[in-house]
Amino acid sequence: MDANGPKVLTQEFGPLQGVRIISSGVIIAQPFAAAMAAEMGAEVIQVERPGTGDAVWRNLEFPITGEDGKTVAAGWVQDRRNSFHVTLDLGTSRGKEIFLGLLREADIWMESSIPGSYVEWGLDDETVLKANPRLVIAHVSGYGQDGMEDYLTRASYDFIGQGFGGLMNLTGFPDPGTPSRAAPWTGDFITALFCLWSSLAGYIHAQHTGKGQVIDIAQYEAIHRILAGTMVAYYELGLNRERTGNAAGIIQPYDTFQASDGWVNIAALAGPFNRLCEVLGLDHTEEKWQRATTELDSLGGIEFDAILRGWVLERTVSEVIEILNAAQVGCCAIMTPRDTAEDPHYGARNMHIEWEDVGLGRTVKGTGVVPKFSETPGKIWRGSVPLGHDNDLVFQKLLGMSSSELVQLREDGVV
Repeated sequence: MDANGPKVLTQEFGPLQGVRIISSGVIIAQPFAAAMAAEMGAEVIQVERPGTGDAVWRNLEFPITGEDGKTVAAGWVQDRRNSFHVTLDLGTSRGKEIFLGLLREADIWMESSIPGSYVEWGLDDETVLKANPRLVIAHVSGYGQDGMEDYLTRASYDFIGQGFGGLMNLTGFPDPGTPSRAAPWTGDFITALFCLWSSLAGYIHAQHTGKGQVIDIAQYEAIHRILAGTMVAYYELGLNRERTGNAAGIIQPYDTFQASDGWVNIAALAGPFNRLCEVLGLDHTEEKWQRATTELDSLGGIEFDAILRGWVLERTVSEVIEILNAAQVGCCAIMTPRDTAEDPHYGARNMHIEWEDVGLGRTVKGTGVVPKFSETPGKIWRGSVPLGHDNDLVFQKLLGMSSSELVQLREDGVV
């Protein structure tokens, strides 16, 4: 963004102030990347299709009724804050022209269409970079922009990415248990993180060199990348990993345990394991217990697990948490939304905040800004907005359009 050029975000805050992002994708992964940037001060302009917009995400789950009687999904209210929303039909010549005008004024363009869609609209990477040589283009798709031809146009969502990327093979309990999806939309959020950090890396490079570039983010690859040593273990050890439930499978305790009134997670490795032994009345210097932490199937390993499970089951969740945390053993409850809303530590760190949601026409409360910067903190200055809410502001201020031009564009169905 030209520091002396026109701006639609008049507030200056956060580490990303001065960065302008055009976002034109739908259904969580790519738009969420832009949303995170917006919470850190970037000027984000979300481009949607006239009449429908991102209809799936806007109505995905847990509808909330606004002052006008219309409903908006809770996830949309949470994750579409701080963005400017415009509508544009890229299938029209005028829509393409206007969109290219927006890209000329941008630092980053993020999108998530089926590979080749923008080429059909005459907005291929070469054309776009010719219009703005410093632009960073981030393409987010299920299977990538190249590779096996029959994969590229396959439909893909969070659920598909988790399956094809290998995450579901590791999530859930062993056979015959069903492989599990990591909820709520973990594959999309992982992809969003890869999209955001890579786009900002490209932006830094462009600031140094004056040269933009194209980034290819395949959702299944982003998911596959976080599987730790899974593939090294396969190639070097011949190990085809399987699901182990909540247990780590290679060390204990690192699992979920049932208390008398609920569930807790316990993780105790090295020093904390020794302290846990003391809590249980076991001598941690005995070889049997030292070996039990890694030899899970040994007699000592099985006995230790049984002792710990019995100890936890005899106590309430609160008692287990109090005793183990006092002993510096990793332990926490399985928190529900109500639990997090009432937990004093969440409150002390101001994790849940209120903001004004334009779409609903009232104040709402949800999750705040993460992470927390000491010098340039992010903030929420506005909630979600209706479809096309910022057409006049963006098109007039950034592209210099007149009111009469906008009226004509509406009549022609371009915006």
